Order: sequence, then C-alpha cells, then structure tokens
Amino acid sequence: MKSDRLLSILLLLQTRGRVPAHELAERLEVSVRTIYRDIEALSASGVPVYAERGRHGGIELLAGFRTDVTGLTADESRALFILAAQGAHAALGLDDALGSALRKVMAALPEPHRPAAELMSRRVLVDSARWMPGARGPDPAAAAIVDFDVLRDAVFADRRLRLRYRHSGDAGPSTCTVDPYGLVAKAGVWYLVADRRGVPRLFRADRVRSATVTEAPVRRREGVELADVWGVLKRQVEERPVGVEVTARVARRRYELFLRLHGHRLGGPPEDDGASEWLTVSLGFGVIGEARSLLPFGGDLEVLSPPEVRAELARAAAAVTELYGAGPGAGNG
Repeated sequence: MKSDRLLSILLLLQTRGRVPAHELAERLEVSVRTIYRDIEALSASGVPVYAERGRHGGIELLAGFRTDVTGLTADESRALFILAAQGAHAALGLDDALGSALRKVMAALPEPHRPAAELMSRRVLVDSARWMPGARGPDPAAAAIVDFDVLRDAVFADRRLRLRYRHSGDAGPSTCTVDPYGLVAKAGVWYLVADRRGVPRLFRADRVRSATVTEAPVRRREGVELADVWGVLKRQVEERPVGVEVTARVARRRYELFLRLHGHRLGGPPEDDGASEWLTVSLGFGVIGEARSLLPFGGDLEVLSPPEVRAELARAAAAVTELYGAGPGAGNG
C-alpha cells in the first residue's frame, strides 16, 4: 500500500539521513520514478523533504525535522524496554545488536515517551533461564501475588516500601522496610530486588502478604543499579552449596510433572535408554528433610541414594500410614 511505503520512506530518512533514490527503490521494491512520486506526495502533505541529484545526491529531510511516525503509545514504548537480563542475548551473539537496536528505537520514540521507556529498562529485568540445581525455584504452595501493583508503584515512584513478608521456612510473616531497585522475572517467578538496612535482598512477590508505599524517598546505594544488585543476588543463590545430592528414578509418564515441580533442582539431563519406563535423575536439596517434597509422586518415583534420604521418606510415609490407619480423629490425642 502507498501509505505503508510513505511511512517506510519517512522512517528510513529519519534513521539514515540522506538516502539515494535508487537505494530506497531497491529496499521498497519499486521503481526510482515511484520513489520520486512518493517524495512529491510527502512534500505536498507538509513533510519538509527534498531531493538532490548528482553523484553524491539523495533524498533527505530538512535538518532538525522529526515526527512521531512509530504510532507507539506510552505503554507500548515502556513495554519495548523491559530488557532480558545480561547473557540472554549473549548466547546468540546478539548483545551488541540488542544495544544498537534499543538506541535506534529510543531515537525514534516521541520525546514525551523517552523518560518512561528509559526508566523501565533500569527497573525491570527478565531472566528466563531456570535456577541452577539447589537454588530456589517456583513454590507450588505459594499464594497468588499480593499487591503486585503496589510493588510496581514503589519501584517507579522511587519510594521506600513496607512489607509483611513470609521468608522460606518461617511459620508466619514478619514486617520490614526496604529500598527497592526494581523487579525481576526469573523463570516465571517475580522477585522484588531491594536493600534492607543497606544489604541487598531478594523477595519473592508471591510471599508478600501486604505492601505499603511510604512517603519516604528510596535510599539506594549511590551508583548501583538493578542489574548490579541482581547479579550479586543471583550468584549468591546459585552458588549456595547443595547439602544433599539425591539419585532417583522417575516414571516416564510422570516426568513432565516432575520437571515442572523439581526441574530447578536437577543437576543435568536424565539418564534415558529410550526403552525403560523409568528415567534416572540427579537432584540437589539443601537438607534431607526437603526431599519429603518427592513423596506426592508415590510409587512413580523412587530414591535410589543416599540411604539417609530413603530412610527419611520411609519414616514420613510410615507416619502417614499410621495416621490414616488409626481411624478418623485418632491422631488428635
């Protein structure tokens, strides 16, 4: 369509400056004569575009002229700048290309949208890679995210945040005031990255029981950005030593569910001979008691080693059998 072609010409001229007519014709797959007719149409509509003929000639816009030809809304502009964490593009050799592309998009954004887009890139990160074995992962028992809008508002308003938060292993929530750096989506789980009393901390959004934005301005460490703090916290989590290494076999038909629940604990791909009904896996747990999370798989999962974990699961299973074998209410004393 002619309107699409005119928009493409305008974008190219804003990005490239002077462009020879034959190059525009090649890129848009039309004749040079059609390009000159399009330039006349742009000029007639009020766009200050002109052509210079000759060996070093070309088509360009009047110096200083810019217009919002992207059609992006403020929300769309911010969405473009939710960046993948460093390394996500490196695997494809595209880190430099990503930075270059974002600079070009930023230059093409309407002036009023640029500050919000730039702030978004500094306050939100997306890291799609799974946690390394032994690190924390999605918690099937966690509640739905509470007050996520409040977390977001505190991050972008640069305000301190008061949380009621349940730490892993605690019976109930505790209260603290934190200084947010931003939000990170790691393997499908949202985290608030913040300082507590000047010390970097990681708070799972689905463990926040309530959140309140205070009137106090945030107290971030000077020169420190979200990406810096996230890098430190991520290493702390992933380099945490695995206390108990477990070898188990999982029924092939249940492996997909096993992977969703315990994939973050795997030390590598399963051993699979392609014929057996079982897959052999290696997992890491912080303490022996954490291995009880394998019990819901019943006879579809067997721990092969170490013996201490087998004994722990046997005791847990025996306690459940005794409770239900004694009849209703017998376990209440």
